[in-house]
Formats: sequence, C-alpha cells, structure tokens
Amino acid sequence: MAIPGLQDFMLPILRLAGDGVEHSVLEMLEPLAAQMGISEEEKRIMQPRGGKTLFSNRARWALTYLMKSVLLEKTEKGKFKITRRGSEVLQKKPSRINDSFLHQFSEFRLFKGKSAKVTANGDQIGGSDAAEYTDATPDERLDAAYKELRETLADDLLEKVRSGTDKFFEYLVVDLLVAMGYGGSQADRGRVVGKSGDGGIDGVIQEDRLGLDTVYVQAKKWQNPVGPDEIRKFVGSLGEQKAHKGVFITSGAFTNSAHQAAEKANAKVVLIDGEQLAQLMIDHGVGVADHKIYNIKKLDGGYFDGI
Repeated sequence: MAIPGLQDFMLPILRLAGDGVEHSVLEMLEPLAAQMGISEEEKRIMQPRGGKTLFSNRARWALTYLMKSVLLEKTEKGKFKITRRGSEVLQKKPSRINDSFLHQFSEFRLFKGKSAKVTANGDQIGGSDAAEYTDATPDERLDAAYKELRETLADDLLEKVRSGTDKFFEYLVVDLLVAMGYGGSQADRGRVVGKSGDGGIDGVIQEDRLGLDTVYVQAKKWQNPVGPDEIRKFVGSLGEQKAHKGVFITSGAFTNSAHQAAEKANAKVVLIDGEQLAQLMIDHGVGVADHKIYNIKKLDGGYFDGI
C-alpha cells in the first residue's frame, strides 16, 4: 500500500474544481479518493506524527499550492472554487501539475520564496525537481521550509478565526494581549466587556502587572477593510473613558485612511490587521500547538580547544 505523492494530488483536485462551483475540503476528499483510485484502507494510513492521515495531509497541501498559484481561490465559509486561470490551465489538458509546472506563476514563486530555475533548454523547474539546481545552503532550505509552514499556518489560523463568532473573537484578542505580557493581577489581567451600548470598547486590559495604565481594545471580526470612521468612533470612546491607549484589532484589513486617522488621534492607537493577528498568535502560542520540534546541533569549538 502506498499513497500517491503530493505532486500527484494537484491535477485531480483542479479537475474536481473544474465544474465551477464551490467545494469544501471535506466534500472534496471522497470524490478525490475515487478519482485517484485510493482505497479505504489507504485513506486510513496515518502520518508518523501529527495525528492526521497521509491522504488528508497531502490533499490539503496540494490545495494550498493550487491556491498560492491562483488556480483556485478561497470563498466564504472555508470553501474554494476554480479561478479563470485554473480554467485556462484545464483547457490546455496538462498531463501533470507539480512544483515545476506551478513555478510559471509569479505568485507561487513568491510563496516559495525563490525564483524559478531555468535549464539549458529553457524549461522552468522548481520545488523537488529543482533541488540540484539551487544554490541554497541546507540552513537556507530549512529556513525556507519553516517560512512556508508558518505562512500556511497563518492562513489556516485566519480562516478559523473568521469562521468563529464575534464574541469568540473578542475573547481571542484579550487572550492574545495577555499572552503577549499585558495584564494586571492573575484574577483580573484582562476582560471582555463588549456588549450592546459598550461605546465601542470590547475589552479592557492592564498594561502591566501593577495596573499603572489601562489599554482599551476594539475587536472587529470583519472580512471588509476597516475605514477611518470606525477608528474615529473608537478614539471617541477612548476620550469618554479618559483613556490614552487603545488597540484596534480586525480579522480583515485597514484602509490607508484608517491608518491616517489613527496617526492623527489624540490618543495612542495601535492597529492590528488579520495578517498581523495570525503572526502574533503563532509567536505567542494562542490557538496553536507544537507539532514537531527539531534541535539543530552545531560544532562546539570550545570543547575541542587545546587538542
């Protein structure tokens, strides 16, 4: 028994999405297994670590690569569908889609963190097919792999956050600030206060353990960009509280005008968008768990001094 490699999943997934309708990952797995001839027993083969099946893990990574190449795109509610570019690729009836194929797209090269390599006959290569052509050191390749895993985790985190409730999002941002070192006493380090008529304040957290200053929090679980009006409302709420510091966190993004409004405010207002939020969650261990830990050893020159 053997599960096909990651590269073998890409074309079947794109073909499944070729009907132009939205699909979820879970909906995709059964027809994908049927198309690829993967048996029930093979679908149950587990990874050595991580608690996931090889089939599910490779399918999800293939899906990620197709999205990073803009052959597929995310839609609402954690689903995906084919893009115009993806349809154009299918029309050309490729025999295989792999890293080498995807390196023709600048978005995928940017995701991979390196440019496509070109062989003597002009063919583009990338990924495992390009291993012998890369000038990267083992340390550089390890760093690139870590970056790729982290970016994918950030995408997954943000998708999960956006699928939650508004109230959950308010608790999440307070948990994150506490994890970052803000907070007063253990009993009252931070609390969610958002409710109807809250004046634009969703959370309150002490800046330090002595409680010398208070930071007020606004949390918006939005897909659309936050504009300057929302920032001005938040600044007004800070004024009503005689507060000098505030943090505005959104699962979406901020417009340039929103950043300008924050800069002009008569209080210190920090803006954190969805991408920054996901990175902070990873850095401070909120909503994530250790998966694999590698201890990289180096030569201890001091041990050999005097030999």
